[in-house]
Amino acid sequence: MLTVSLTGSLRDAANGCESVQIDAQTIRELLRKLVERYPRLQSHLDEGIAVSVNGEIYRDNRDLSFPDGAEVFLLPRIQGG
Repeated sequence: MLTVSLTGSLRDAANGCESVQIDAQTIRELLRKLVERYPRLQSHLDEGIAVSVNGEIYRDNRDLSFPDGAEVFLLPRIQGG
């Protein structure tokens, strides 16, 4: 079971939760299960999010498997100019 920390607007989309417990083996499975539980997260996924696993940012590798005891953060897309 993973503890996934949510930041910024992702918390709002997850009913204000600072973190959630999810049983997932890969980033793809994690995101699918989060959207099933919190449908409002879908718009954030559509815009693009990053997943931090043990301090390393993953934007495109959705098939990454989580190591045991992984520290996972979801980060909303940051608009640049």
